[in-house]
Amino acid sequence: MTAVADQNHTDRKDHTDRMDHMDRMDHSDGTGPPDHGDRADRPTGRTEHAGGVAASGYVPQPAPEAGRAGSGTETEGAEHARVPAASSGTEPAAPKGDAPADPWDDGLIARRATDSAAPDEERSPLDAPARGGSSAPGTLPLAYDGALRSRLDALRELVGLSRARLDNHTLAEAARVLDEASARRRLSGQHTVVAIAGATGSGKSQLFNALAGVTISETGVRRPTTSSPIACSWSDGAAALIDRLGIPGRLRRRPVPGPEGEAQLTGLVLVDLPDHDSAAVQHREQVDRILKLVDAVIWVVDPEKYADAALHERYLRPMAGHAEVMFVVLNQVDRLPGEAAEQILDDLRRLLDEDGVALGEHGEPGATVLALSALTGDGLGELRGALGKFVAERGAAARRVSADVDAAATGLKQVYAAGQGVGLAEDAREEFADRLADAVGATAAGEAAERAWLRNANRACGTPWLRLWRWYHDRGGPPTGKLAVRPPADTEATARQRVEQAVRTVSDRASAGLPAPWAQAVREAAVRGSQGLSESLDELAAGAGLPSGRPPRPGWWPVAVLVQAAMTLLQVVGGLWLAGQIAGVLAPNLWFPVLLMLCGIVGGPLVEWGCRLAARGPARRYGQGAERRLREAAASCGRARVLDPVAAELLRYREVREQYGKVVRAGAG
Repeated sequence: MTAVADQNHTDRKDHTDRMDHMDRMDHSDGTGPPDHGDRADRPTGRTEHAGGVAASGYVPQPAPEAGRAGSGTETEGAEHARVPAASSGTEPAAPKGDAPADPWDDGLIARRATDSAAPDEERSPLDAPARGGSSAPGTLPLAYDGALRSRLDALRELVGLSRARLDNHTLAEAARVLDEASARRRLSGQHTVVAIAGATGSGKSQLFNALAGVTISETGVRRPTTSSPIACSWSDGAAALIDRLGIPGRLRRRPVPGPEGEAQLTGLVLVDLPDHDSAAVQHREQVDRILKLVDAVIWVVDPEKYADAALHERYLRPMAGHAEVMFVVLNQVDRLPGEAAEQILDDLRRLLDEDGVALGEHGEPGATVLALSALTGDGLGELRGALGKFVAERGAAARRVSADVDAAATGLKQVYAAGQGVGLAEDAREEFADRLADAVGATAAGEAAERAWLRNANRACGTPWLRLWRWYHDRGGPPTGKLAVRPPADTEATARQRVEQAVRTVSDRASAGLPAPWAQAVREAAVRGSQGLSESLDELAAGAGLPSGRPPRPGWWPVAVLVQAAMTLLQVVGGLWLAGQIAGVLAPNLWFPVLLMLCGIVGGPLVEWGCRLAARGPARRYGQGAERRLREAAASCGRARVLDPVAAELLRYREVREQYGKVVRAGAG
């Protein structure tokens, strides 16, 4: 005799007295008077509205006649059992609007049943559903250990730092893992949700019934037989966990009572899934959805389709990292002759090894591989024992979350893992500054400043006659020491091309070795910074170039000017003396005036030549100072506009790479 499932109920003011009466008969919430002796005499059948109604909407049915089983409509995916009912034994309904003192049960109101259930058998509903997604009263929430919490925190930080750089599709799986881990942590840690999955005809529903000790899931030759997932809980308090799976109350069951069915598997919530290879798309979608939410999976294979590519390529290979929460059961071994079962089991282990699924053999963690026959019960005790030990450890949920984190980290490897030496080296920065300096003509400006300083030194320390001739030659030209600020048009175009080439080069070097999304972010940051860089460099060149007016004069220039004036004075005195002798005014003595004139004529150029030699060092330093100022100005502008944004992107990548390393290293540890 199967159990009757129902959906979650709420107390409604507009229900009729008869509806209230039937709700109290179908719920064991402890709010009404005890009913042990007359429970078997009450009608238990319920009928849902055609086409599906809300979870709390029911149509009360009249009590069946004596000797007739309570009836109810049966839809695809909902297998209602027929429970005998008597025609007598009712109790007065409570007044309408009375709220129960205790919370309603969680919808798992199906009575425990055996083929020979006593009418007055004690029936215990599961605990009330947790409100707000938390665990039910009396159950403890799941607790993650420190290593898993650190990994989840690192993954959460990783996703947060990557939101602006990676698309939502890339981060979808990691975000889902975080959401599911958080949701699972708030639920019961005393229960383990295990799904039974398999292909059409593998006998998973038969195994489900054998573990429960009662026919719960329909079996037969019609395919697909199981159209909706069915849950069976071995202990109270699992309502919120089953709600999370989206399994309605009418598809929730309790196993057969007894020491073997209860004590050994206490805390187990078993879910029978539809066929993963079903022709119905919605069946496969349900399987894929629930497999992401359960704590462990029992894969049921048969001798004919244990090597099916759909199973291995779509499920086992992608879930290879979940081997510790995986059972692989070879069913229907009663159909195999002799040692064929062992041979097929060995071949199954080989296929699992090729899929990357670690096998839990010789004390190593991994998947449990068994052979059994759900029909004859051969090997069922071994599975029950392994499953009981697995559930008793209370670690499946945490191991499942840890495996999900591993899978998410593996999927993100291509967007976080990079080669060695990622970053912008110092030589790349210096090369970028040199390119910008060349673009603004820093070297040419320094050379021009040096020439200007030398020209001013020559003019200041030269002979008066040479200075007079230069003045006559340079009149009408630009003021001494002043340079044109704006370069020609072709020079501007060349400078812009050099700036663009410098930006492309530094962005390529900075993004070398980075994963594609982060390399793209670095290049985009460099391109954004290069906008308006040429104009800014022009302004800086005008402000940091040569100062207006004459270059500064060293302290020895006045001495050189006085010496040059003395040489000129000697020439003038010698000439006048010689002229006076020729005119007869002075006594004839050619040696002295000629000597004075020769000293002045020869001394003036010598002084000018000496000043020119002495001016080379200061002129070079003056030119180098002008070049350095222009280089520093160009480098500062390029650093502020290009290098700093690029460095910020690289710093963000290093942060997320560090968080990714925490996720991966913790998982490897």
